[in-house]
Amino acid sequence: MRVLVTGHHGFIGSVLVPRLSAAGHEVVGLDTFYYEGCDFGPDGSAISCIRRDLRDVTSDDLAGFDAVMHLAALSNDPVGDLSPSCTYAINLDASVHLAQVAKRAGVRRFLFSSSCSLYGVAGDDFLHENAGFNPITAYGESKVRVEQALASLADATFSPTYLRNATAYGVSPRLRSDLVVNNLVGHAHLTGDVLIKSDGTPWRPLVHVQDISAAFIAVLEAPRDAVHNQAFNVGRTDQNFRVREVAEMVEELVPGSKVRYAEGAGPDPRCYRVACDKLPKHVPAFRPTWTVRRGIEELAEAYRRCGLRAEDFEGERYVRLRRVRGLMSRGKLDADLRWV
Repeated sequence: MRVLVTGHHGFIGSVLVPRLSAAGHEVVGLDTFYYEGCDFGPDGSAISCIRRDLRDVTSDDLAGFDAVMHLAALSNDPVGDLSPSCTYAINLDASVHLAQVAKRAGVRRFLFSSSCSLYGVAGDDFLHENAGFNPITAYGESKVRVEQALASLADATFSPTYLRNATAYGVSPRLRSDLVVNNLVGHAHLTGDVLIKSDGTPWRPLVHVQDISAAFIAVLEAPRDAVHNQAFNVGRTDQNFRVREVAEMVEELVPGSKVRYAEGAGPDPRCYRVACDKLPKHVPAFRPTWTVRRGIEELAEAYRRCGLRAEDFEGERYVRLRRVRGLMSRGKLDADLRWV
């Protein structure tokens, strides 16, 4: 298929695109390139791309595509909270506009990168895709509302699917250190402290970025009827852990490290764990293979190999919020997060 991947230059997109190309699809990217230069190792092969703010996409940009994989967003809760109005303008309004334009352009498949953060505050029970929504951030709320809007567009000519990713981790050419597993391993590598910034009790469903990429490709290639207007939790049911359990694994696997709680660390209301059995049942080609233990080992080795520096790990290079704030402070982005 000819596939447009929005956010192709981000944490997930820069892992997904080479795999999508290797699977035989013609791939074009679309990105605003907020994180240009924030690299962690080499990229995959270059692809054609459209340098465009998601809010400015037109029907001409969508002409001739069989499918859209929509990853682009202000990604994670802290960036979303920096400017809730921008979060809704980009993550919600621009996403719905993209889908409307895609439908008018004749795009038949639309894969939306949703998030398990839409479950929000949920407690200890396993959540299936029919669970209620309880988001507590603009980011989570935007995912709920996009899913609802896309469902209203679904018909015989336009088939949306909602991939609710668990909390991502793993090595990517556009590394993020603001993801819990990546962060714990990085602190252990740099300081010897496996630094927990909450009380360690919240549940987190965790999924490797390679498994997210595999899910998107499997859904793209699945029969339409198997995935049409369906939501899927993306991850593994056996890979739900409390934050302290992840920290204990890091302590075990990173020599010389020790779990430590940040001063003033308290409870985090975001607490949920999810069941991820539906997607493999509907799409047997998808079989997630990564475990958190294996991901910790991969990250620790990558950090050693690249000579990870604290100023990069804790600065703009790998922390999304600090990158966006830095661009704004230097006058590169305006208050609406548009390039100046």
